[in-house]
Amino acid sequence: MDSLLKHMVDMTGHRDHTMLDISVISAVQELARASQARVLTLATVRGKVFVRPRALIVAGEPACMVDTSDQHHPGEPIENFPALARCIDLHESGADIANEAGEHTLWLPIWLGDKADTCLEIVNPTPYTSDTIHIIGGIVAVYRNFQNLLDYSERDSLTGLLNRKTFDDQLAKMLAASIEQDSVTLPGEPERRHHGEQEKQWLAVVDVDHFKHVNDRFGHLYGDEVLILIANLLTSSFRAQDRVFRFGGEEFVVLLRSTTLDNAKKIIERFRLNVASHDFPQVGKVTVSVGFVSISALEAPVIILGHADQALYYAKSHGRNLVCHYDELLSGGLLQTTASNDTAEFF
Repeated sequence: MDSLLKHMVDMTGHRDHTMLDISVISAVQELARASQARVLTLATVRGKVFVRPRALIVAGEPACMVDTSDQHHPGEPIENFPALARCIDLHESGADIANEAGEHTLWLPIWLGDKADTCLEIVNPTPYTSDTIHIIGGIVAVYRNFQNLLDYSERDSLTGLLNRKTFDDQLAKMLAASIEQDSVTLPGEPERRHHGEQEKQWLAVVDVDHFKHVNDRFGHLYGDEVLILIANLLTSSFRAQDRVFRFGGEEFVVLLRSTTLDNAKKIIERFRLNVASHDFPQVGKVTVSVGFVSISALEAPVIILGHADQALYYAKSHGRNLVCHYDELLSGGLLQTTASNDTAEFF
């Protein structure tokens, strides 16, 4: 009982999805005496569901997050897990199967309404007792409720995207990650050599062109629908590991995880084209302008955001429906290095 209470206190003390994942698999592994436990993401790509691990614990070892940065592999098709696929199709609370060696695997989808995009997988060398199932069920219920609370506090109510409040924490994490990737050599360190194009973290600011005209001509209900559809296009155009935020009004921000400049351009340009080719109900055609910049651990967040804003402002004032890279504009003499422009209004 003391161990259960300790894990419950640990789980309910987190305000971060990553630490919540670590906490829940640590709890179920210890309390179920499992050989392994994982948090799985159930992701839908082009109408097909894929299973991808995002956190793992093996008996006797600490829990850890699983690297999901490889955009070319969405995971294993759910058809490779027939019992889990059937459980999801029938909206069941769980599925338990045993292999030829008698090892049991228990899958517990985390249902939020009629949707489950997370699942716990617990592997045990022996069958689960009713007491174990009861305890795990309680842990899963707490985990589900806290996931729901975190989603509610982190997301914009209109679009469902991450909100401005969540941005600072996510950017801080990317800045920490960029320390290992930054090409700057500090005093006393040996010179770093990079082969090929370096992968970096990127920040992109997106603004809907002529959005005031949409509201004025068609009304705010259609304006809101445009924002919702833009949010959907952002989600479908960027990669699963990227983070998309609504900053308010018609402005969005995207944090792109480790990728090259060339690939970042392709991903952002793909989004711009997806918007330009989309038919918005009643409104017709809508375009977006984008400014983006690489993230450096040696620069303050307000400076990074300001540079992306400058690139966006250049795109807005040079025809709109453009993607502009801050460093290229700077090296081409098209921009001057200035303090961040927090009060710029985009038209």
